[in-house]
Order: sequence, then structure tokens, then C-alpha cells
Amino acid sequence: MLNMADGLARLGALAAHPVVATLARAFADAGFDLAVVGGPVRDALLGRETHDLDFTTDARPDDILRIVKPISTAHWDIGRAFGTIGARVQGEQVEITTYRADSYDGVTRKPTVEFGDTIEGDLARRDFTVNAMALQVPAVKLVDPAGGVEDLVAGILRTPADPGVSFGDDPLRMLRAARFSAQLGFEIEEATTDAITRLRETLTIVSPERIQSELVRLMQTDDPVRGIRALVDTGLIEEFLPEVSALRLEVDEHHHHKDVYEHSLTVLTQAIELEHARNPGAEPDVALRIAALLHDIGKPRTRKLEDGGVVTFHHHDIVGGRMARKRMQSLRFDSGTTDAVATLIELHLRFFGYAEGAWTDAAVRRYVRDAGDLLERLHILTRADVTTRNRRKAARLSSAYDDIESRIAALREQEELDSIRPEVDGNRIQEILGIKPGREVGEAYRFLLDLRLDEGVLGADVAEQRLREWWAARG
Repeated sequence: MLNMADGLARLGALAAHPVVATLARAFADAGFDLAVVGGPVRDALLGRETHDLDFTTDARPDDILRIVKPISTAHWDIGRAFGTIGARVQGEQVEITTYRADSYDGVTRKPTVEFGDTIEGDLARRDFTVNAMALQVPAVKLVDPAGGVEDLVAGILRTPADPGVSFGDDPLRMLRAARFSAQLGFEIEEATTDAITRLRETLTIVSPERIQSELVRLMQTDDPVRGIRALVDTGLIEEFLPEVSALRLEVDEHHHHKDVYEHSLTVLTQAIELEHARNPGAEPDVALRIAALLHDIGKPRTRKLEDGGVVTFHHHDIVGGRMARKRMQSLRFDSGTTDAVATLIELHLRFFGYAEGAWTDAAVRRYVRDAGDLLERLHILTRADVTTRNRRKAARLSSAYDDIESRIAALREQEELDSIRPEVDGNRIQEILGIKPGREVGEAYRFLLDLRLDEGVLGADVAEQRLREWWAARG
């Protein structure tokens, strides 16, 4: 729970921050007001680490630029049309924006920029009350017209204005509600939730790139499951990631199977726990987390009721990988992230064949080869995919994965397992067989690669002899 005495002390520390104090003096000397606004104020009250410093002022952009030039090592005015000037002050990047009183046309989320005259008016146009607080400096005065402190204490998210108007102005705020719910561990207030449900289709005016950005930020939180539940419960996720809500397969007397939606959320939670345990201090692995959430999205499409009431999902890994690739592309994810997510989903069932019977060294090599640089992520996803309550089965699967990782480590010591390639390259293939570049060189290369995977290191002489034998057998 928020301790106000401690919170106010932290606000004082924020005001004394060297960058804040330097800017406060400069604006006061120039006759203008200045306030730290939004996230830094919220996080200071909560005792969370404060990151990017944002300021608001009654100064117009030209005045802001004039004030910051003497005290900054760099400045930029790319946001001048929106009243924002950026600068680097004492090594930190800051943004200072003129009070705004924007209006929206309801067709796009781009506002008609209008400068305001009061800080209260500026705060009223912000997304949530907990982000609509400002700390005036150097006076160290908290400005909170919408009751953000009370909502911090209560742990709820609500909009400063009517949520229907707020989300109508900028539908992206609906996605931010889910993200802040996950980031802060707050509940979304009932009227705000109802407005998201009612206005979810207005998200269509938001670009895929902005939706992707918010989804990434949600997945970077410590508890994205809270936000995902909010998106599913309001139906908002239907507008950009309907595959997730489709996991809530109807359970009836004729279709007996686990709740795939709840299973997927559990896998995501367990993947994050393993991610932290295996890679402490690393940045959140967004591709891994998305793959964990989406790993079973092929199940609704492949679900089949067999004799005896058994439900199967044959090839849901392959189907799910294709579905994920298509959805990632529609959200404008980069090719690297898209490939990683799709490949992890396609491979996530491969290990379970190992659990049913030990693989040969050749099979282990192929597993490593197919995973490539995603192997560590595949380890995490596959382990996280065990959600059975049967302790004996869970222990058996965990032991099997310990075993495969040990075998990979042993083979890695013996061979260059991470860069498996034939012991004879393409140029040498052409020399040995007396052929020119073309399809036959590729076939010979694939033969030698399979030989390497199946039998390990043979040595160049043996590999060349086996190549000649293979070539002769082809006639």
C-alpha cells in the first residue's frame, strides 16, 4: 500500500534530482512555470525506479528552445509542431512540452494540436488519473486535479474524463489500460472496463505499428497475464490477436480436454519464471513470451473428436507456427522476431518424442540444428509447456529434459555442434565429382550434411570416400 509520507519524501527527492533542479531554475529565471509530469511522478510516489523525465510548461516551443540551449549538450525540435522540445541535460534525455488542450475528430487518433494555458487543463487530457499528476518545481507542489493519488492508494485505473470520451479520442488508450494494469498490478475500474468493451471496434483507426508497440510493452512487464486477461475479458484482443481468445474452447460433455487458454497463460507465466532463473538480469525476451502465449493457437483449427470421445490436435504445432507468422506480419513485427516466434511454435512439440524414448546422437544433432540460435529459448518454452498436475509425469518430463540438455552439452564438447556443416565444402564437392555449380552440388551437400548429423565427425578423407560411393551409386 502507498505510504503518503514516504511518497511525499520521494517527490522531494525527485525535485532535487540534478536534471530537474537545473531545468527548474532555468525556467523560473525566464519567468515560466515548469512541472515534472506523468510516469515519473507516479513512480516516485510508488517507490518505483524513475526512468524518462517528462516536463510540461506554460512556455511556448520557441521559448523552451531558448531556455534549454545554454544548459544542454544537445537539443532537437522534431516535435515542435506538437509543442515538444527534446534536450540532453547533464547526460539525460528529457522532453519538455507546452501545456496542451487538444481536440479530436473521432476519425483518426491524431489530435488537432492546441496549446493550453493551465496545467490543470493539460492534465485533464491525459490517459489515466495515475498518469495525470504533476510535480511543480522548484516549488515542490503536487498538482492532482483528477484524484490520481487516491487511485494509486486504491490500486485502480480510471480515466480523468469520461472513459467513453477518452477512448473515443484515442482508442490506443484502451490497450494502455491493459498494459498499465499488468505493469502496476492495478485493477481497471468498472466503468473504464465497460467503455473498453463498448468501444473496442474503434481500435481499427490505430495503426498496426502502434498496436504492436503496446503489445510489446505489455509482454515486457513482469506479469503480462493480468493485461492479457483484461484484453480477453473486454473482447479488445479480438481486434488484433483473436487467436488468443479462440483458445477458450467450449468444454462440453462431448469434448473433454484441458482449457487451452488457461494452459497457455500458465505456460507464459512459467516461461517468464524460467527466463529469469536461467538468464538473470537479462532484458525481457519478447519473442519467447509471445511464442509461449501463442504456442497452442493451432489447436482450435486442428481439433478433432475421435472415437471414444478423445479430442486430438494433430499437427497443431505446424499449423500454429503458420498462423503466428501471419499474425506477426499483420502487426508489422520485424522478420527476426516473426521468424523466432513461428519457429519456436513449430518446434515446441519435438522434445516430447524424446521423453517417450531416448534419441540417437543423430536425432539430438538434428534437434540442435533445427533450433539453431533459438535453442536456449526452445529449452525454456518446452520446459514451461509442462503444466500437468500429475507430479510423477512432471518429474519424468523434467528428468528427460535434463537428460537431453546434458547430452547436448556432451556432444558440444566433442563436436562443433552449434555450427554443424559437412566436412567437405561446395568447391571440393565440385572437384571430387568433376561437376559444375548447380542442383547436383546442392544434393551432394545435403547428403554430406545428413551424413554428418547421423554419424558425427568422420574426417575429410572418409567423407570424400562416402561421397564418391554415393555418387557412383547414383549411376
